[in-house]
Amino acid sequence: MCILISVKRKNVMYSLAAAVALLLIISCNGCSGLTTGFNSVADAITKPSARQVYAREFKDNKEQIALWETAYDNAKTDSLQVTLPYGETGKFRPFTNPVYTYTVQMQEGEVLQAAVVADSVNHRMFINVLAVQDTAYTNAAETILAENALEFEVKQTGFYKVVIQPELAANSNFFISLTKRPLYGFPVSGKGNAAIGSFWGMERDGGKRSHEGIDIFAKKGTPVVAVTDGSISFTGERGLGGKQVWLRDGLFGKSLYYAHLDSIAVQSGASVKAGDTLGFVGNTGNARFTPAHLHFGIYKGAAVNPLPFVYQTEKLSKAKFTTNFTAASLKTKGKANLRQGPGTTTPTVGTLAPAETVTLLGQNNEWLHIQTQAGQKAFLHKSLANPIN
Repeated sequence: MCILISVKRKNVMYSLAAAVALLLIISCNGCSGLTTGFNSVADAITKPSARQVYAREFKDNKEQIALWETAYDNAKTDSLQVTLPYGETGKFRPFTNPVYTYTVQMQEGEVLQAAVVADSVNHRMFINVLAVQDTAYTNAAETILAENALEFEVKQTGFYKVVIQPELAANSNFFISLTKRPLYGFPVSGKGNAAIGSFWGMERDGGKRSHEGIDIFAKKGTPVVAVTDGSISFTGERGLGGKQVWLRDGLFGKSLYYAHLDSIAVQSGASVKAGDTLGFVGNTGNARFTPAHLHFGIYKGAAVNPLPFVYQTEKLSKAKFTTNFTAASLKTKGKANLRQGPGTTTPTVGTLAPAETVTLLGQNNEWLHIQTQAGQKAFLHKSLANPIN
């Protein structure tokens, strides 16, 4: 027993000695490679955010990084709201701590896309998506270090804040794009939004029930395709849907319902890829007296509105955005209203006096994204200000 205890004590002492030696090596001058390796191992366990990793670069300048972090925290309360797709051009100026915050409304089934394209590929951007609940903000998605774009699948309808912050030394022209796309492809081959003729929630049978899906009209025999990879859980003819196919998105995912088919091209249990033909448009079931169409539904326990999952959205082109205001500061020509978004239909969030100076953050064609001397961010029509050269 005494021998066993002695061996255990020696093992503990050896472990402590090894740990102390490792700490001494890591802390010594000229051992940055080992330190980096140690951080890499630790990071694999703790998974720090891109912001946290970036902040390590300022261990000798904590005041500077503190200002950068404070600017991010303050930006969470900005009230700007934009409609997607949204684009903005401008110039990042070094060590000025600009933060760009946009509130967007998203629906379940949409994928939010945020990207920053700068003249210099070496400049790092930090993009966060925050879920908004009353006055609370929860981090829902963020870029990893050295990536200047992200996609975020929206699983809960609501408001989200996109917060974009360049690294401190960024000195470059930029283009910010905020867009969205549907999670799935379109379920009828060769068709798009214009073919949707009946929507979620419309009355059926004289108001006795509501429409739990969308109807996509197409010529009889048009291929109906898988909108995503998955497995076929049922094929057959039954009930109001007539000939139908049920596609399961993942093992515990959503069930996708294709109804009123003229014929079926797959078997139950088959695995399919997005774009595979499942059947052909028809008017079986209770649609036999209507023009040929596909009834498409999505079930997640209960039915959910399938439109955001498949509605094709507009793409954004940088070429459509002008940049004719490049000065760092502007001066108002006269009294000027500040807007919550880039348009006269958006709420007024403040007023500027004549000859008041503001900072230019960016430009959305006719509208300027500005920051007042009091720190408020808003949109100002370009006809109301002159650049200060």
